[in-house]
Amino acid sequence: MSGHSKWKTNKAKKGLADAKKGATYTKIIKELTVAAREGGGNPDTNIRLRAIIQKAREANMPSDNVKNAIMRGTGELPGVIYETVFYEGYGPGGAAILVEALTDNKNRASAEIRNIFSKNNGNLAGAGSVSWMFSKKGYFAIDKTAVKEEELMDIALEAGADDIKSEDPQAFEVFTTPQNFEKVKAALQAKNIPMQDAEMTMVPSSTVKVVGSDAKKLLALVEALEDHDDVQYVHANFDIPDEIIEQAE
Repeated sequence: MSGHSKWKTNKAKKGLADAKKGATYTKIIKELTVAAREGGGNPDTNIRLRAIIQKAREANMPSDNVKNAIMRGTGELPGVIYETVFYEGYGPGGAAILVEALTDNKNRASAEIRNIFSKNNGNLAGAGSVSWMFSKKGYFAIDKTAVKEEELMDIALEAGADDIKSEDPQAFEVFTTPQNFEKVKAALQAKNIPMQDAEMTMVPSSTVKVVGSDAKKLLALVEALEDHDDVQYVHANFDIPDEIIEQAE
Protein backbone atom coordinates (compact mmCIF):
# COMPACT_ATOMS: atom_id res chain seq x y z
CA MET A 1 0.00 0.00 0.00
CA SER A 2 3.01 2.27 -0.35
CA GLY A 3 1.83 5.18 -2.42
CA HIS A 4 -1.22 7.37 -2.63
CA SER A 5 -3.47 4.87 -0.84
CA LYS A 6 -1.02 4.75 2.07
CA TRP A 7 -0.92 8.55 2.18
CA LYS A 8 -4.72 8.85 2.33
CA THR A 9 -5.22 6.01 4.81
CA ASN A 10 -2.61 7.33 7.24
CA LYS A 11 -4.18 10.80 7.14
CA ALA A 12 -7.63 9.34 7.79
CA LYS A 13 -6.37 7.32 10.77
CA LYS A 14 -4.94 10.44 12.37
CA GLY A 15 -8.44 11.95 12.46
CA LEU A 16 -9.73 15.38 11.54
CA ALA A 17 -8.08 18.42 13.05
CA ASP A 18 -10.60 21.02 14.25
CA ALA A 19 -9.14 23.57 11.85
CA LYS A 20 -9.95 21.32 8.90
CA LYS A 21 -13.28 19.92 10.11
CA GLY A 22 -15.24 22.88 8.73
CA ALA A 23 -13.62 22.47 5.31
CA THR A 24 -14.39 18.74 5.36
CA TYR A 25 -18.04 19.44 6.16
CA THR A 26 -18.22 21.90 3.26
CA LYS A 27 -16.92 19.26 0.84
CA ILE A 28 -19.37 16.63 2.10
CA ILE A 29 -22.28 19.09 1.88
CA LYS A 30 -21.45 19.72 -1.78
CA GLU A 31 -21.37 15.97 -2.45
CA LEU A 32 -24.71 15.44 -0.71
CA THR A 33 -26.33 18.26 -2.69
CA VAL A 34 -25.08 16.99 -6.06
CA ALA A 35 -25.92 13.34 -5.29
CA ALA A 36 -29.46 14.29 -4.27
CA ARG A 37 -29.92 16.50 -7.32
CA GLU A 38 -28.76 13.76 -9.71
CA GLY A 39 -30.29 10.67 -8.06
CA GLY A 40 -33.02 11.89 -5.70
CA GLY A 41 -33.12 12.37 -1.95
CA ASN A 42 -33.94 8.79 -0.92
CA PRO A 43 -30.78 6.91 0.21
CA ASP A 44 -32.62 3.59 -0.18
CA THR A 45 -32.74 4.08 -3.95
CA ASN A 46 -29.72 6.38 -4.37
CA ILE A 47 -26.58 4.33 -3.64
CA ARG A 48 -24.26 7.28 -4.10
CA LEU A 49 -26.25 9.38 -1.63
CA ARG A 50 -26.29 6.55 0.90
CA ALA A 51 -22.50 6.27 0.78
CA ILE A 52 -22.04 10.02 1.30
CA ILE A 53 -24.48 10.03 4.23
CA GLN A 54 -22.33 7.33 5.84
CA LYS A 55 -19.27 9.46 5.16
CA ALA A 56 -20.99 12.39 6.89
CA ARG A 57 -21.74 10.23 9.93
CA GLU A 58 -18.13 9.10 10.14
CA ALA A 59 -17.09 12.77 10.13
CA ASN A 60 -19.61 13.48 12.93
CA MET A 61 -21.51 15.97 10.81
CA PRO A 62 -24.74 17.22 12.47
CA SER A 63 -27.84 15.53 11.02
CA ASP A 64 -29.47 18.90 10.26
CA ASN A 65 -26.57 19.77 7.96
CA VAL A 66 -27.05 16.49 6.10
CA LYS A 67 -30.83 16.96 5.82
CA ASN A 68 -30.54 20.55 4.55
CA ALA A 69 -27.89 19.64 1.98
CA ILE A 70 -30.13 16.90 0.58
CA MET A 71 -33.12 19.26 0.48
CA ARG A 72 -31.07 21.81 -1.44
CA GLY A 73 -30.21 19.10 -3.92
CA THR A 74 -33.84 18.05 -4.42
CA GLY A 75 -34.97 21.67 -4.73
CA GLU A 76 -36.93 21.75 -1.45
CA LEU A 77 -34.57 24.48 -0.25
CA PRO A 78 -32.84 27.16 -2.36
CA GLY A 79 -29.14 26.61 -2.95
CA VAL A 80 -26.09 26.93 -5.17
CA ILE A 81 -25.76 24.77 -8.29
CA TYR A 82 -22.45 22.90 -8.34
CA GLU A 83 -20.78 21.51 -11.45
CA THR A 84 -18.49 18.47 -11.46
CA VAL A 85 -15.14 19.25 -13.09
CA PHE A 86 -12.06 17.07 -13.59
CA TYR A 87 -8.51 18.40 -13.89
CA GLU A 88 -5.59 16.31 -15.13
CA GLY A 89 -1.89 16.90 -14.83
CA TYR A 90 1.54 15.74 -13.75
CA GLY A 91 3.49 16.30 -10.57
CA PRO A 92 7.19 16.13 -9.68
CA GLY A 93 8.76 12.82 -10.68
CA GLY A 94 6.25 12.35 -13.51
CA ALA A 95 3.35 11.19 -11.33
CA ALA A 96 -0.09 11.40 -12.95
CA ILE A 97 -2.69 13.37 -10.99
CA LEU A 98 -6.47 13.38 -11.48
CA VAL A 99 -8.42 16.02 -9.55
CA GLU A 100 -12.19 15.85 -9.01
CA ALA A 101 -13.88 19.12 -8.04
CA LEU A 102 -17.35 20.52 -7.39
CA THR A 103 -17.60 24.24 -8.11
CA ASP A 104 -20.12 27.00 -8.71
CA ASN A 105 -17.58 28.93 -10.80
CA LYS A 106 -15.67 26.81 -13.31
CA ASN A 107 -13.47 29.66 -14.59
CA ARG A 108 -12.34 30.65 -11.11
CA ALA A 109 -11.68 27.05 -10.07
CA SER A 110 -9.70 26.31 -13.23
CA ALA A 111 -7.46 29.33 -12.71
CA GLU A 112 -6.84 28.46 -9.06
CA ILE A 113 -6.11 24.78 -9.72
CA ARG A 114 -3.68 25.75 -12.51
CA ASN A 115 -1.96 28.11 -10.09
CA ILE A 116 -1.59 25.37 -7.46
CA PHE A 117 0.02 23.06 -10.01
CA SER A 118 2.47 25.71 -11.23
CA LYS A 119 3.43 26.88 -7.72
CA ASN A 120 4.16 23.30 -6.62
CA ASN A 121 6.33 22.11 -9.51
CA GLY A 122 3.48 20.48 -11.42
CA ASN A 123 1.84 20.93 -14.80
CA LEU A 124 -1.85 21.01 -15.61
CA ALA A 125 -2.54 19.04 -18.81
CA GLY A 126 -5.43 18.62 -21.22
CA ALA A 127 -8.53 16.47 -20.84
CA GLY A 128 -7.77 12.78 -21.33
CA SER A 129 -4.04 13.12 -20.68
CA VAL A 130 -4.03 10.97 -17.53
CA SER A 131 -7.63 9.87 -16.90
CA TRP A 132 -7.12 6.80 -19.11
CA MET A 133 -4.71 5.46 -16.47
CA PHE A 134 -7.44 5.29 -13.79
CA SER A 135 -10.45 3.02 -13.26
CA LYS A 136 -13.25 3.55 -10.74
CA LYS A 137 -13.22 0.85 -8.08
CA GLY A 138 -14.29 0.18 -4.53
CA TYR A 139 -11.32 0.09 -2.17
CA PHE A 140 -10.82 -1.25 1.36
CA ALA A 141 -7.72 -1.28 3.57
CA ILE A 142 -7.83 -3.93 6.31
CA ASP A 143 -5.33 -4.13 9.19
CA LYS A 144 -3.49 -7.45 8.97
CA THR A 145 -3.76 -7.95 12.72
CA ALA A 146 -7.58 -7.90 12.50
CA VAL A 147 -8.14 -10.93 10.28
CA LYS A 148 -6.32 -13.83 8.66
CA GLU A 149 -5.80 -13.65 4.91
CA GLU A 150 -7.70 -16.89 4.22
CA GLU A 151 -10.73 -15.69 6.19
CA LEU A 152 -10.69 -12.30 4.49
CA MET A 153 -10.50 -13.92 1.07
CA ASP A 154 -13.47 -16.18 1.83
CA ILE A 155 -15.62 -13.27 3.06
CA ALA A 156 -14.65 -10.67 0.46
CA LEU A 157 -14.59 -12.88 -2.63
CA GLU A 158 -17.92 -14.47 -1.75
CA ALA A 159 -19.42 -10.98 -1.44
CA GLY A 160 -18.15 -10.03 -4.89
CA ALA A 161 -14.65 -8.59 -4.44
CA ASP A 162 -12.42 -8.65 -7.52
CA ASP A 163 -8.97 -8.79 -5.97
CA ILE A 164 -7.12 -8.89 -2.65
CA LYS A 165 -3.51 -7.74 -2.32
CA SER A 166 -1.22 -8.42 0.63
CA GLU A 167 2.05 -6.75 -0.45
CA ASP A 168 1.91 -4.14 2.29
CA PRO A 169 3.28 -5.47 5.61
CA GLN A 170 0.52 -3.81 7.63
CA ALA A 171 -2.67 -3.95 5.57
CA PHE A 172 -4.62 -6.05 3.09
CA GLU A 173 -6.11 -4.17 0.12
CA VAL A 174 -9.47 -5.29 -1.25
CA PHE A 175 -10.77 -4.08 -4.63
CA THR A 176 -14.32 -4.32 -5.99
CA THR A 177 -16.42 -3.08 -8.88
CA PRO A 178 -18.52 0.00 -8.04
CA GLN A 179 -21.62 -2.21 -8.12
CA ASN A 180 -20.29 -4.62 -5.47
CA PHE A 181 -18.77 -2.04 -3.11
CA GLU A 182 -21.75 -1.92 -0.72
CA LYS A 183 -22.12 -5.72 -0.67
CA VAL A 184 -18.48 -6.25 0.24
CA LYS A 185 -18.62 -3.51 2.87
CA ALA A 186 -21.72 -5.06 4.43
CA ALA A 187 -20.07 -8.49 4.47
CA LEU A 188 -17.00 -7.13 6.27
CA GLN A 189 -19.16 -5.26 8.77
CA ALA A 190 -21.24 -8.39 9.43
CA LYS A 191 -18.06 -10.20 10.50
CA ASN A 192 -16.95 -7.19 12.61
CA ILE A 193 -13.80 -6.70 10.53
CA PRO A 194 -12.55 -3.12 11.08
CA MET A 195 -11.66 -1.09 8.00
CA GLN A 196 -8.84 1.46 7.94
CA ASP A 197 -10.28 2.82 4.71
CA ALA A 198 -13.43 2.11 2.69
CA GLU A 199 -14.22 4.27 -0.33
CA MET A 200 -15.03 4.52 -3.99
CA THR A 201 -11.88 5.75 -5.67
CA MET A 202 -9.93 5.88 -8.92
CA VAL A 203 -7.26 3.17 -9.02
CA PRO A 204 -4.28 3.61 -11.37
CA SER A 205 -3.34 0.84 -13.79
CA SER A 206 0.36 1.37 -12.97
CA THR A 207 2.44 3.38 -10.53
CA VAL A 208 5.49 5.65 -10.77
CA LYS A 209 8.30 5.40 -8.21
CA VAL A 210 9.10 8.86 -6.82
CA VAL A 211 11.92 9.45 -4.30
CA GLY A 212 14.04 12.19 -2.73
CA SER A 213 13.14 15.86 -3.13
CA ASP A 214 10.66 15.06 -5.92
CA ALA A 215 8.67 12.91 -3.49
CA LYS A 216 8.45 15.71 -0.92
CA LYS A 217 7.45 18.24 -3.59
CA LEU A 218 4.82 15.83 -4.93
CA LEU A 219 3.23 15.33 -1.52
CA ALA A 220 3.18 19.12 -1.04
CA LEU A 221 1.33 19.47 -4.36
CA VAL A 222 -1.24 16.82 -3.42
CA GLU A 223 -1.76 18.46 -0.02
CA ALA A 224 -2.26 21.88 -1.60
CA LEU A 225 -4.82 20.48 -4.06
CA GLU A 226 -6.72 18.66 -1.31
CA ASP A 227 -6.89 21.87 0.73
CA HIS A 228 -8.66 23.77 -2.05
CA ASP A 229 -12.33 24.37 -1.18
CA ASP A 230 -13.66 23.06 -4.50
CA VAL A 231 -11.53 19.90 -4.64
CA GLN A 232 -13.32 16.77 -3.49
CA TYR A 233 -10.76 14.09 -4.37
CA VAL A 234 -7.19 13.87 -5.62
CA HIS A 235 -6.10 10.63 -7.29
CA ALA A 236 -2.47 9.92 -8.15
CA ASN A 237 -0.31 7.01 -9.28
CA PHE A 238 2.80 7.69 -7.21
CA ASP A 239 4.71 5.07 -5.24
CA ILE A 240 6.68 6.82 -2.49
CA PRO A 241 8.73 5.06 0.22
CA ASP A 242 6.96 4.82 3.56
CA GLU A 243 9.65 6.75 5.41
CA ILE A 244 9.14 9.81 3.20
CA ILE A 245 5.37 9.65 3.65
CA GLU A 246 5.82 9.44 7.44
CA GLN A 247 8.20 12.41 7.42
CA ALA A 248 5.71 14.47 5.41
CA GLU A 249 2.95 13.72 7.91
